[in-house]
Amino acid sequence: MKLRTLLIVSIIFIVSATMFADAKTVKKEQELKGTADLTKLNDQLVKVTSSAIPTVVSISAEKKAGSQRESKRMPMPFPVPKEAKAVGSGVIVDKRGFIVTNNHVVKNTKSITVTLFDKRTFPCELVGSDPATDIAVIKISGSVPQDLPVAEMADSDTLKVGEIAIAIGNPFGFGHTVTMGIISATGREGFGLADYEYFIQTDAAINPGNSGGALINIQGKLIGINTAIFSRNGGYMGIGFAIPSNMVKQVVDELITKGKVTRGWLGVYIQNITPDIAKNFKFEGKKGVLVADIMKDSPAKNAKIEIGDIIISINGVEVSDINQLRRYVASLKPGSPAKVKIFRSGQELDRDVVIAELPAQAQASEEKIEEVDTIGMHVGDITEENAYKFRITDTTGVIVLEIQEQSPAYEAGMMVGDIIKEIENIPVENVDKYNELLKQYEKKETLLLLVKRGGVHKFVVIKKQ
Repeated sequence: MKLRTLLIVSIIFIVSATMFADAKTVKKEQELKGTADLTKLNDQLVKVTSSAIPTVVSISAEKKAGSQRESKRMPMPFPVPKEAKAVGSGVIVDKRGFIVTNNHVVKNTKSITVTLFDKRTFPCELVGSDPATDIAVIKISGSVPQDLPVAEMADSDTLKVGEIAIAIGNPFGFGHTVTMGIISATGREGFGLADYEYFIQTDAAINPGNSGGALINIQGKLIGINTAIFSRNGGYMGIGFAIPSNMVKQVVDELITKGKVTRGWLGVYIQNITPDIAKNFKFEGKKGVLVADIMKDSPAKNAKIEIGDIIISINGVEVSDINQLRRYVASLKPGSPAKVKIFRSGQELDRDVVIAELPAQAQASEEKIEEVDTIGMHVGDITEENAYKFRITDTTGVIVLEIQEQSPAYEAGMMVGDIIKEIENIPVENVDKYNELLKQYEKKETLLLLVKRGGVHKFVVIKKQ
């Protein structure tokens, strides 16, 4: 009996020891596999960054006098330094020397110089810019080096939240710097940073000087151009935004071939549909946008689209909100036909529209307001672009785009987005009338303005300095 018991105990011990040894072996194998996986990821990161870094350049731009303006919006574009020299980043996209960057990096510059990763420097010229997307293209002047590396673009439409994102740029002028994070979100919009927004959001650390730099994926392909940060102090707070590569490619191709971007235009002021609006218009659909106003001689006007119509679809593409509609219309070729489905008085109707080209004044509104006026404001006409950016439906007046600190307008409490309707009880229809009235009353010590803010009218007295 004792012998039998001893035999059983021995067998149990041997089996247990074997199982324990096997468990230790499995655990060790798992640890080795985990280490191997991390090593593989590490090697891949080193490989892709080593390949992508040379495609990113540092940009030094000498700004024209008086061109510095700082936005107070949140999120905000990377702020431009106060000194005459501005620093930023760019990405080489063509062996002929074409480099993509942000419009706000090279806007109002007297000279532009780029520094490659190997420290070679080259003067550059501005090829074209598109303020509506904050994209610009510059080109190396003169002889272009034959060994210029070029970034390969990825399809940004296939991005998924959680994918690895690597930011490369020139933060604070330190030189080429790499940080890593993930794709936090896609399709971010409605910030008022640009007229056409569809940003990639990332938590990869990006800071001032990264503007125009590259956001790449784990394959080393370009997925976006770093553009803005959400910050309360001007520094990194874990939220950065990049223009998706598909949008970048479309704009860059047009800037290189034509020097400008051509967009389709419908000519409507639109707003999103709230439950109350839907109920009032007896609209039971879940998607669509409301036509709040129509521009004179526009495609919408010619097609007999009316105020109060609800646009449901264009060319069979459902309209989900105003941002999606604007992007889709902008992508259409001027002169091309489009079938617009609308909802009116309980019925769905089709309207045949011939898409026109977005008027130059809407795209060039930024260039029309370079000089500050005598009371310290930059104002612009209420174009379709400005109406969208500031979410307004007014068609007359001028909109305040920026205010100079410590100016009479600033001290009087004027705000960006205010609509100036009257000066000294005289209606202000547009910028020309605004400038005319400023000149007419230039010797007057105070100016009485009728301003519309948040849908409410108020009078503001501006005391000139």
